[in-house]
Amino acid sequence: MADKKLVESITSMEEDFAQWYTDVVKKAELIDYTSVKGCMVIKPAGYAIWENIQKNLDAMFKETGVQNVYLPMFIPESLLEKEKDHVEGFAPEVAWVTHGGLNELQERLCVRPTSETLFCDFYKNDIHSYRDLPKVYNQWCSVVRWEKETRPFLRSREFLWQEGHTAHATFEDAEARTIQMLNVYADFCEKVLAIPVIKGRKTDKEKFAGAEATYTIESLMHDGKALQSGTSHNFGDGFAKAFGIQFADKDNTLKYVYQTSWGMTTRMIGAIIMVHGDDSGLVLPPKIAPTQVMVIPIQQKKEGVLDKAFELEGILKSNYRVKVDDSDKSPGWKFSEQEMRGIPLRVEVGPKDIEAGKCVICRRDTREKTEVPFDQLDAKVGEILEQMQSDMLERARAHRDEHTYVAHNYDEFTGIFNEKAGFVKAMWCGDQACEDKIKEDLSVTSRCMPFEQEQISDTCVCCGRPAKKMVYWGRAY
Repeated sequence: MADKKLVESITSMEEDFAQWYTDVVKKAELIDYTSVKGCMVIKPAGYAIWENIQKNLDAMFKETGVQNVYLPMFIPESLLEKEKDHVEGFAPEVAWVTHGGLNELQERLCVRPTSETLFCDFYKNDIHSYRDLPKVYNQWCSVVRWEKETRPFLRSREFLWQEGHTAHATFEDAEARTIQMLNVYADFCEKVLAIPVIKGRKTDKEKFAGAEATYTIESLMHDGKALQSGTSHNFGDGFAKAFGIQFADKDNTLKYVYQTSWGMTTRMIGAIIMVHGDDSGLVLPPKIAPTQVMVIPIQQKKEGVLDKAFELEGILKSNYRVKVDDSDKSPGWKFSEQEMRGIPLRVEVGPKDIEAGKCVICRRDTREKTEVPFDQLDAKVGEILEQMQSDMLERARAHRDEHTYVAHNYDEFTGIFNEKAGFVKAMWCGDQACEDKIKEDLSVTSRCMPFEQEQISDTCVCCGRPAKKMVYWGRAY
């Protein structure tokens, strides 16, 4: 009975997707709620996923010349106000520090919602000549945004992220870096997280406050909602002019730098859950899974069984992240727990297996079982993990493509959003009034203008005037 109950305690995703999500993050022990409203404890199982995200991304950043730094978490109000669009964009979400100890501060300090202004303040003293450029810095930190509605990983008042901030001699160099980092994010999502993405540019309505252009990768969750999964912004020289960041160029004239910023957050853990999870819990892509293989001894009290389980762990641990579940729970309970935690493979070994000189490998995603002789285990585990990683990406891509629709006019557009969930590709005239109308009518936003444009029709899906861009539209987290 206990075995059954463990799996049943997760609400089915068809019945209530939001509740299913909450059940998974709680039962898989990724987070806990706290007495600080809107903030969460990231427990070891959740933080281990973040550490793997960090490790992979950081290595990819460094390959492109990125260096890590750390700046303060407090921003003086006067500094925040130097870039008008930027402060207006963040004002509603800012948390303020008004006292230091018992004394009221002369100037309020904002707890960083993002660090553009601090980097600008730093760069204006650090950059003097063209020889100092480019500056390609990143910081891993937490930020605070006073969100009204919060959900674990997807939206919390404090969250973890990385924010890259770069300075360049020309607009072209800044643009190249902006696109380069977007491509790093896209590769990371597809190759490591097994999440397919659409790359494109945000409309002016949806771009970052203070940016000239915002580029995004958008992914589709299992329930047909979109998730902005990483953004990269080209600031042009707007921030440089507001903060006076100048350098002496080769011709000895003073010029303003061009800047970029780019970020990815702990919400990607939410994306992993919602793209790959099922009614038994998490399904973690092998490359990001903190434990890739769980060895489960069957009838472990029988002589030799536990020894064999630890021997198999020894064989695997030089190449994979592996553990033995030697707890005194029943095998059925252990299977349920391994499935709920999303561990990609389990290796089952019992007295009969030992006699036959083999064990059983079970895949988490398809539950497919393979019998493997002990001496072939290491190679077979590698083969199955690789296959699983690529199958998970293809499955997610097929799901996205099946839930991507095309609309030629407003009737088709509203019909799709009223009946289905997913991305809708449709043409747009470039006027924000149409975006506003779509959002008001359907609670749908423009996700991005993809780099790979298609000519679906000549007219805007909303107003019927000549179209300028094909846009992906969707309801988003």
